[in-house]
Amino acid sequence: MRLIFFGPPGAGKGTQAKKVAEKLGIEHISTGDILREAVNKGNDLGKKVQVIIEKGELVPDEIMNELVKMKIKELNSFILDGYPRTLEQAKSLDKILKELNKPIDAVVLIDVSEEEVVKRISSRRVCPNCGRVYNLITLKPKNDEICDNCGTKIIQRKDDREDIVRERYKIYQKTTHPVIEFYRKNNTIITIDGSKDVEEVTKELFNMLGRFSQNDNN
Repeated sequence: MRLIFFGPPGAGKGTQAKKVAEKLGIEHISTGDILREAVNKGNDLGKKVQVIIEKGELVPDEIMNELVKMKIKELNSFILDGYPRTLEQAKSLDKILKELNKPIDAVVLIDVSEEEVVKRISSRRVCPNCGRVYNLITLKPKNDEICDNCGTKIIQRKDDREDIVRERYKIYQKTTHPVIEFYRKNNTIITIDGSKDVEEVTKELFNMLGRFSQNDNN
């Protein structure tokens, strides 16, 4: 099975993609993993990626597309998580998959409202000493804002502030909406309500994938 996972920041798409990958025994491919793998290989392309990352710049579409092509060329089944991010990337991926004769079976959209995303992410805290992550709603430390591991006062990262989260959500909507519409015309889209508990989302996702798989086999 070949799947693409979409969802706004904080929707839990990475968590769900990993669960599906583990259960189905297929590879979960995130853009971060692809970039790290390229850098570790140390070839010419990897060196280019390393320079771009060290400068804090975004990896250009043409390089990202080439890295994805190299990765999925080796695989028959996979989940793409975090790619494609733009309409141009989606069109390039479409060409790559046609060339490799590996069509996407379904696109999974873990949908969560802006308010839910803001609530989830702005409630996140991290220990600056040991790195343990907390959530003031779902995973509180035992003592008020003090790390259970090392006793250090936990903090809110800059990227987790409400104003930053809202801006990230707007960027996601602006760039991803055209991509979703592109796949809506060409592929089966499975939309899941990501505002539910993690286990509920997982159960619904597997039910939907199971129905899709049965229909596909008929």
